[in-house]
Amino acid sequence: MSDAYFDDENYGDEFESSSKPARVNLGIWKQLLAYATYYRTDVICLACCAFVVAICEIAFPLITRSVIDDISEKGFVIDLLRYAGIYAGFCLALALAVTGFLWFGGKLRSHISHDIRRDGFENLQNLSFSYYDYRPVGWLMARMTSDCERLSDILAWGVLDFVWSITIMTGIAGAMLFMEPVLALVVLTTLPLLVWISLFFQSRILKSARQVRKTNSRITGSYNENIMGVATSKTFVTEAQNLQHFGNLTDQMYESSVQNAIQAALYLPMVMTLGSLASGIALVIGGVELGWGVISVGTLIAFLTYSRQFFEPIEQMAHWFAEMQMAQASAERIMSLIAAKSDIEDSPEVKARLQNQTSQTLAEDGLSNNINQIEFRQVDFSYAVGGPVLQGINLTINKGETIAIVGSTGSGKTSLISLLCRFYEPTTGKILLDGVDYRDRGLNFLQSNLGIVLQSSHVFAGTVEDNIQYGNLHANHDQIVNAAKQAGAHYFIKDMPDGYTTQIGESGSSLSAGQKQLISFARAILADPKILIMDEATSSVDTLTEQHVQTGLKALLQGRISVVIAHRLSTIRNATRILVVEQGRIIEEGNHEQLMEAEGRYHRLYRQQRLSSLWES
Repeated sequence: MSDAYFDDENYGDEFESSSKPARVNLGIWKQLLAYATYYRTDVICLACCAFVVAICEIAFPLITRSVIDDISEKGFVIDLLRYAGIYAGFCLALALAVTGFLWFGGKLRSHISHDIRRDGFENLQNLSFSYYDYRPVGWLMARMTSDCERLSDILAWGVLDFVWSITIMTGIAGAMLFMEPVLALVVLTTLPLLVWISLFFQSRILKSARQVRKTNSRITGSYNENIMGVATSKTFVTEAQNLQHFGNLTDQMYESSVQNAIQAALYLPMVMTLGSLASGIALVIGGVELGWGVISVGTLIAFLTYSRQFFEPIEQMAHWFAEMQMAQASAERIMSLIAAKSDIEDSPEVKARLQNQTSQTLAEDGLSNNINQIEFRQVDFSYAVGGPVLQGINLTINKGETIAIVGSTGSGKTSLISLLCRFYEPTTGKILLDGVDYRDRGLNFLQSNLGIVLQSSHVFAGTVEDNIQYGNLHANHDQIVNAAKQAGAHYFIKDMPDGYTTQIGESGSSLSAGQKQLISFARAILADPKILIMDEATSSVDTLTEQHVQTGLKALLQGRISVVIAHRLSTIRNATRILVVEQGRIIEEGNHEQLMEAEGRYHRLYRQQRLSSLWES
């Protein structure tokens, strides 16, 4: 598989562009902060704990200063027990505050992680099919796993670090200015240089972090593709090529990660060096002032402690700042997923009507809950990439009709079905439900009335009964068994180890392709849809089973709109109408007898299949 397939920019993610400014995006962080502030009580408790910790750490040097100065003036006749009590009180408060911020920080982190994943998954459920056309599963998984973890960490513990750092720096600066303003100003002169260093490294760390997250997505995508396609890889003996491609990706990840780590590793020591430099200056000047009698011994010791403590939160904030640069790359990716808009959704007018409607007003608006007719009116369609797929489609399907669609591979059969189901919408033209453009009806209205059996059926991990019940979550066991019998699935289900409660594994790994297809039939039958779609649905079952299924489907097809795509033309002889589609156009239309008499494209296809069947037999 080519590298281009995993190029994030080709997936349409606006946040992955290399031209994105390398600076802190306050808009992104404001949106993310809403996830934390939703749990306002926990945030306030966490901030209070951080505040108490900072106050305790500020208090300890002041207590030490008072003890030393009192001893210097009065000797050991001072009340040491009183100082010990004060010190013990602050120690207890510190212990309780640390316990509190661990509790509330962990709780907040779990809440944030849960909510981000929930919103991401919810939006994925609402996005249209076109969103998934160029985005592999691994690309999406990376956002919902590693990116989410990084964000929840930075949001939860970032609040703690920010409050603690601001409190302790403000408190220490105030204490130093109160004790000795000149010496305090000497220590604080290093702050402008610290700001310059932070700005210098900001863009570089963020740029390399974006590359790390981007490469991580490609690696996750490669993992997924190779695991899902392991059978194909072994069949064509491409393990070596796959390994080489994966090795290239990991090499890129290594280079990007090392570059990012080096930048962070240079940034943090520089901050620490500034702190050591300030402490050294404070020691020299403070020692001179002590010799001149300007300050006391206790004040000098407190100053040295503060000069070291003052840069601890700065170092912590520097680390947090570097993490924030790296986390912003994750934030951009997560928010692009949560904020992604579906290409197909109800218009504001439809949403407003649905919110205010009752069953009575629905009838008054002339919009029936039934679907008696579907009309394609001069419909054209093109995907985002490539030329036109359907052109000038005019078609009317009435309730009770079974429409069969045939044609060569790539002729536009499945695209026509996708438009009918509103997985995509026409590029031009209209599709009408009982004379009303289906874009003026609720999307849920149409798709909740669909029953679909695809060529490649998907079944979920769980029991056989669970998978059939997916068609109607309120169905009881007898209804499920009856649907399975109509679909022709009952005969193999009853022979399974636990019958309908048999676990079938992930993606139905214990079932054959034909068995999966029959379960999909049963699921569609149980749904009892107004519109039944079958896209080459019998392609994975043998001829005998197909005949059994056809018998069961005769009753199902009555009284509803049915559309069937089939390669086996013998299975659609009884269709009300047969459409022959080639190069995106309907070139023939009629029932089996009419099309055979016309001796056109359908006639040739049918004769070719009959001859092939006779030859094989």
